[in-house]
Amino acid sequence: MKLWFMRIFLILVVLLGIGQLVVAQQMADPDFIVNVEQPTYTKNYPRVLFDEAHHNFHTAHGRYKPFVDLINSDGYNVVSNLKPFTRPSLETYKVLVIANALGAEDMDEDGAANVAFAAEEIKAVHDWVKSGGALLLIADHAPFGGAAEDLAKQFGVMMSKGFVLDEEHSVEGAPSMLIFSRENKLLQEHPITRGRNESERINRIQTFTGQALNIADANAVFLKLGSGAKDKPDRDATTTTPVGGQAQGLGFKYGKGRVVVMGEAAMLSAQIAGSKKFKMGMNAPGNDNRQLALNIMHWLTGALK
Repeated sequence: MKLWFMRIFLILVVLLGIGQLVVAQQMADPDFIVNVEQPTYTKNYPRVLFDEAHHNFHTAHGRYKPFVDLINSDGYNVVSNLKPFTRPSLETYKVLVIANALGAEDMDEDGAANVAFAAEEIKAVHDWVKSGGALLLIADHAPFGGAAEDLAKQFGVMMSKGFVLDEEHSVEGAPSMLIFSRENKLLQEHPITRGRNESERINRIQTFTGQALNIADANAVFLKLGSGAKDKPDRDATTTTPVGGQAQGLGFKYGKGRVVVMGEAAMLSAQIAGSKKFKMGMNAPGNDNRQLALNIMHWLTGALK
């Protein structure tokens, strides 16, 4: 992901006429506004378990700190997970967040795309959700899809494990920078995109490559891939597979619980890179990604029906 994101940054720098940029490693944007003026929860704060036990590329104190600070401000109590999942370890939490788990310590290592979770962990998460828990599973392009696919399959979600491109529904000249909007009809009607009122209504979401997701339930889709979307098995591949009509965002009920699966991770981050502090994620101008993060959490905890 690091190399792929750096290529994306360079492409956008040229496209947007920013000028020469010295590209640095991705980091959380310290200036991103995380304050929620009217928090959803002012008592009985929902406990959120943020996974950091599976070589996660995104952590609560790293690249996903803006997301964690945002939901903390909205009234959630976020705790880092540093051990394997068990049913008892999940019982006191309302939401489990898993962001870009890996099968190896680093994404460039052999085995990074191997399954990140032991079979007993997958069963524990599945059974916990079915009995009323809520899961936010975020798995980006290769190798992250491979690491998460066995867990996703437990909930009927298939992952392409590749790199999605769409020439028509993306930032001009950057086909991996996907746009989902009401205007292009790829932002689907769903409680997450409607919000609780007009101020929470989502109109435009931008993602940053990612993979394709597939599920039998069309009503679960809220970020739908355009008809011409294609998936590459790796970033340098010349062959593609059609994935039009699939998704990068899903939300559905499962037993007594709820599940949201995202096929791209940067959209719920707020990152900067280089001396010009190029913005990627919730901090990128012109999108509703910040509100999307809040709406997802509201829906998972039942504040949004």
